[in-house]
Amino acid sequence: MKLPTSPFTVTDWSKVEATRHPGETGHALWRTLNIGDLRVRMVEYSPGYLADHWCDRGHVLYVLAGELDSELQDGRKFKLTPGMSYQVSDFGDAAHRSSTSVGATLFIVD
Repeated sequence: MKLPTSPFTVTDWSKVEATRHPGETGHALWRTLNIGDLRVRMVEYSPGYLADHWCDRGHVLYVLAGELDSELQDGRKFKLTPGMSYQVSDFGDAAHRSSTSVGATLFIVD
């Protein structure tokens, strides 16, 4: 990842408007900061959330609260709890999707 040229920026995430994204079940609330092709997000998954697609985009994802289940299309599964992260490149491994039974708050850079 190459960070685009940008000024020093401080973000108060509570002041960034949330957009709602329905999953196969549940929903996600995204607070998004776009800097060129870089997307920085604070994401909240509702309890019972299941993504409605398999994703091939690269991410650096950090779990702030709750629990996140990451499933790879090849069958591998990972449970992430607060303080854990995953890193995956664009098309770098099997496609992945997220779910949570209890809800999760994430910080994501992609």
